[in-house]
Amino acid sequence: MKKPLAVLIGAGLFLSLTGCSAEQIREQLFIKKEPTAVEAVPHPERVYMDELRGTLSDFNGNILTLQSEDALYSFDISQASVECKNGLISGDSISVIYEGQLEDNHTDSVKALKVVDEYHQKPQLETHVAEGQLQSLTPNTITILTAKGRSYTFPLTGAKQYYQAGIRTGQPLYIHYKGNLSVPANAVTNSGINSLKVISVSDAEPFAAPEPTPTPDPDTDVPQEKQLSCIISNASLQNLEAVIAGTAVPVRLDMSAIPCYFPSGIHAGSMITVSYSGEFNGTTLEGLTLLRITGEDLTGQKKSRISTELSGMVVSTTANTFTLRTEDGVLLTFYTEGASNLSTGGMASGCFVKITFNPADSGESNIYSCIKIEDA
Repeated sequence: MKKPLAVLIGAGLFLSLTGCSAEQIREQLFIKKEPTAVEAVPHPERVYMDELRGTLSDFNGNILTLQSEDALYSFDISQASVECKNGLISGDSISVIYEGQLEDNHTDSVKALKVVDEYHQKPQLETHVAEGQLQSLTPNTITILTAKGRSYTFPLTGAKQYYQAGIRTGQPLYIHYKGNLSVPANAVTNSGINSLKVISVSDAEPFAAPEPTPTPDPDTDVPQEKQLSCIISNASLQNLEAVIAGTAVPVRLDMSAIPCYFPSGIHAGSMITVSYSGEFNGTTLEGLTLLRITGEDLTGQKKSRISTELSGMVVSTTANTFTLRTEDGVLLTFYTEGASNLSTGGMASGCFVKITFNPADSGESNIYSCIKIEDA
């Protein structure tokens, strides 16, 4: 059955083609299929990413100035993440990873994505020593006058401080710091202190932490040394304002003639131990002889035990940091990762906030880890 059927089909096809030219037959046997139009798929614009290496010249919260070879580049890093073990200290080797293409040293056409330091591939920053007479002291700044008559202000947050002979105006001091302290020849004071990191301050060189005071023998005639715990509320040069722990009783401590040691800096909310002789009446320090003041060492303390705090105005942010202008006028930068943010202003520029932080967590860095953020 299949063979006769094939013959009939062939015959029908033959009859349908009878009278057609060879060209027409070919056209009917081989049907041409026009190619279908393929929808145009837009190609995504190619994104260029690159990295610029150099040394940090300055940083003010969201504008970073980098020197690479003989050119200066100023990057807006407000949308970038900062991942630098040493913080952002002038003179440090860092890299800016960006999106786009640089034109000469103009950075307006690129977007900074990340700032990193390659600390594991380079030597550590050198520590410098500045010597001068004390002019002013606040919780976050210290100003000295050098022998050449120049005034230098240094950021002091978290720095170890030991004043063997007390704290007073005109006292010779040694400041150990990292970064580039450059001042134009015609300038009297320095600016751009935000890119420095002070490690220690002392009236002795080299810096040496005091030995623990031995407990006196009760059988001797030496007056018994007593101790009083207080919480710092403010500091201004030689005067330390505090509140007696467990009370609301304020006291003012004169630090001008007694040894003072602050392992983690002088900051509101931190605890101090006041050593004295005499009889404390529970309300004032009248009649007492102050022997020394010792601040608490916050190194390795749990977050739940930290009460060190400061207040200021938010001036700028990046993807993972914010910068405050403190009440004593210095710019301080903090990491936001891991912080409890209870503020209502969304960390917008101009908002006033109070933060809790541990300055000892950033012994070698000028960017601090924040624990809690609240409205001021």
